[in-house]
Amino acid sequence: MKNTVFTGAATALITPFKNGAIDFDSFERILEQQIAGGISALVVSGTTGEGSTLTDGEHRELIKFAVEKVAGRVPIIAGTGSNDTAYAIDLSRYACSVGADALLLVTPYYNKATQEGLYQSFKMIADSVDKPCILYNVPSRTGCNILPATAARLADVDNIVGIKEASGDISQIAELARVCGDKLDIYSGNDNQIVPILSLGGKGVISVLSNVLPEKTNEICTRFFEGDVKGALELQLHYLPLIDALFSEVNPIPIKAAMSAMGLGENSLRLPLTPMSEGKAAHLYELMKSEGLI
Repeated sequence: MKNTVFTGAATALITPFKNGAIDFDSFERILEQQIAGGISALVVSGTTGEGSTLTDGEHRELIKFAVEKVAGRVPIIAGTGSNDTAYAIDLSRYACSVGADALLLVTPYYNKATQEGLYQSFKMIADSVDKPCILYNVPSRTGCNILPATAARLADVDNIVGIKEASGDISQIAELARVCGDKLDIYSGNDNQIVPILSLGGKGVISVLSNVLPEKTNEICTRFFEGDVKGALELQLHYLPLIDALFSEVNPIPIKAAMSAMGLGENSLRLPLTPMSEGKAAHLYELMKSEGLI
């Protein structure tokens, strides 16, 4: 059995911007808010962190900053995947060199890949580093789906230890659990499927919701692991309206609006992402008020 990077909830952090640049003051406050909320791990420069519109220098600086400020209190998982395998290797090596605890590797996007291409690309990245790697399957964004048989092959690579499953296909995830067993930790990549994936043996969630509710998102997992499945389900269902609102436009548009309303950075995104529409934002804020978040 491989070492598990984390159990429970890890937050896919936003990257706050101000005047076109990364707002490191707000980012530090977000890191502290998350740790105070009892989060299990933090993901930097992933989809929610707008990693695809960070410059190479910003990407590296953000990872290094997070590692230094968190200082080992929780694992830092660096988003270093790319549709350019050579670049992913270079960025992954850098993240490891500055102390990231693990890497999150998204499937190639736009140019995509065959299943064999996925296997060879992920294996080459993993073989180039000495830190644990978590695969990231999000076919709705990438047009590329890691099939369970391919994940099972990759699970035989020593430092490929987990997969963030955001396909939304519970049948596929069940097959993934069957063929991989304890060789690959499964994390929900969708906040509305935390309990279903935990019921298939999942280790937790890499969450957007936990940007605003770190303690409660972690509690869904904790309750489940402690045998209070009913309590976990009640929390999952209670937060479904808020989760739906946080995904009513392309992530991270709504979560940026939510964090700004909580005083955690400006509601600033990089094109092609634009601020949330007024009507959907108003609905989101009403739900946040009902939860005492604003």
